[in-house]
Amino acid sequence: RPARWWFLRNLSRLLTPGFHRVERIHRDQYCSLVYPLSNIYLVACAYSGGLDSTWSKCLSPKPWGVPFVLASLPLFARFVQSIRRWVDSRLITHLINGGKYGAGIIYYITYYNWRHHGGDRGGDFVLWCIMGTIYATYASAWDFLMDWSLLRPHAAHRLLRDNLLYSNHISLYYIAIVTNVLIRFIWVLYIPQHGPSFALRTFVAAMLEMLRRWQWNFYRLENEHLGNVDQYRVTREVPLPYSFDDVMNESDGDDEERKSISSWRSKRRAAKSQAFQDASVNLSLPSVP
Repeated sequence: RPARWWFLRNLSRLLTPGFHRVERIHRDQYCSLVYPLSNIYLVACAYSGGLDSTWSKCLSPKPWGVPFVLASLPLFARFVQSIRRWVDSRLITHLINGGKYGAGIIYYITYYNWRHHGGDRGGDFVLWCIMGTIYATYASAWDFLMDWSLLRPHAAHRLLRDNLLYSNHISLYYIAIVTNVLIRFIWVLYIPQHGPSFALRTFVAAMLEMLRRWQWNFYRLENEHLGNVDQYRVTREVPLPYSFDDVMNESDGDDEERKSISSWRSKRRAAKSQAFQDASVNLSLPSVP
């Protein structure tokens, strides 16, 4: 019961964006639920028709407003939340982030409009392709530059960043960059006029989006953790109430004591370096983006 209540409470906060403080738990994960949300209409339409051979008519509904609203609901909620965050903080980055979700809403308008007119190769198709390219490029750039903080021009690791928690698997960062872009452009699966049905293509696209979001979470939380460490919101040690250098300066000159202290400091630096390498196992979900 507590888990069900938690889910309903947070879902209600998602459905009433702009009226609550924005927390990570209400945010980007929902944007990967376009496929199941849009299929609510498909299931209802198919069951109402009796699940006979005519159920495929539900794939291209003539009144496409309902499936569009269901599919764009997470994007609309995030758009409103971005505006709310800009109102609270006045940081322009929230407006830029809101523009990404606005582009996604327009993309789905052009997509359903194209499907509504039979999927021809006219002006509706061109407009949909333009918006698909803009949205995929916009979202990919935000993933790399803001959510993952990659593509730094002078980073120690080419096109990545200076600090990496998964330093033993650097090649995976490059794989993630490539696969993230490819899946962002997964909408090109709908372009061929011949081949698998739209239902199958949509299912494949949804499965790939699920994998993309799963991969995205690792690097997003890594970047958030490093940001928390840099801003001293997370620390692995409690500072001493006095300066250690003062203790050394006040020493009575005992060489053995100085050597002991110097050795201890060297071991402490090595331990801190090792702790940073092991920090990937201590990632925690922050309360702010």
